[in-house]
Amino acid sequence: MAPVIIVLIVLVVLVFIALIKTIQVIPQASAAIVERFGRYTRTLNAGLNIVVPFIDTIRNRIDLREQVVPFPPQPVITQDNLVVNIDTVIYYQVTDARAATYEVASYIQAIEQLTVTTLRNIIGGMDLERTLTSREEINAALRGVLDEATGKWGIRVNRVELKAIEPPTSIQDSMEKQMRADRDKRAAILQAEGVRQSEILRAEGEKQSQILRAEGEAKAAALRAEGEAQAVRTVFEAIHAGDPDQKLLSYQYLQMLPKIAEGDANKLWIVPSEIGDALKGLSGAMGNFGPLGGNSGGNGGGGTTVPPQNDGRNNPAERREKPRID
Repeated sequence: MAPVIIVLIVLVVLVFIALIKTIQVIPQASAAIVERFGRYTRTLNAGLNIVVPFIDTIRNRIDLREQVVPFPPQPVITQDNLVVNIDTVIYYQVTDARAATYEVASYIQAIEQLTVTTLRNIIGGMDLERTLTSREEINAALRGVLDEATGKWGIRVNRVELKAIEPPTSIQDSMEKQMRADRDKRAAILQAEGVRQSEILRAEGEKQSQILRAEGEAKAAALRAEGEAQAVRTVFEAIHAGDPDQKLLSYQYLQMLPKIAEGDANKLWIVPSEIGDALKGLSGAMGNFGPLGGNSGGNGGGGTTVPPQNDGRNNPAERREKPRID
């Protein structure tokens, strides 16, 4: 009985192992390569799969999701003979599990070496300044070459990124000095532009203020002249309305003579030629009051009687014209 039990136990164990090998569960976004006696037979997709135990074997399980692989910094020489270290990151995805298994021994290592050689070819045709400012161009060129080369391996390169481009230390110091000089230059230019703009605005303000001041003075002078003209016109109309005679004008003329002579700067006083006519008119006016003065002098016999002068008022036919004021 003991040998029979042992045989049964062995058979149960073999059946359990056979069932385990027969039923294969593949996770989602994964694939498995099945070989029969060392030869590829089929690819198992996600889900429950049945294989022949002890005949079919699982060669490789491959993740079909997009993978991210960073590569260590690689020294690359630019066109102007400068060595820069470039870090790259590759985003790839396995599209054919069979090709990724049988077409290349290690597709990760193959992608890395292909990336390094392609990157050196691309950077070798650029100088340092263009290398630092042309990341998109480098990424596009690198992705095109990698996608074309890895297609036969069942790999699709979705994206290539340059993490860092590190020039030599001496070049970094020179670049920092150049950037500092450029910033100082831009600051000086901006400051000069600000001073220039402020001077222009100040000059425009002064010009505008002078224009407004001149316009104000012109308007004030015009209003002042208009006022003086109005005053003269008013005086002129008042004189005409009062109908002055020659004697009143002569008296006003004599009253204005002291005002003409006023002032410390008047060292020489020129007597106008019209003063004789004014005195004659004034003497004629005073002569009219002579008889009245003689009669009021009392009974003295020494007084001389001045005959009244004919000034044109006693005889209407001999009346003189009134002087014209205008």
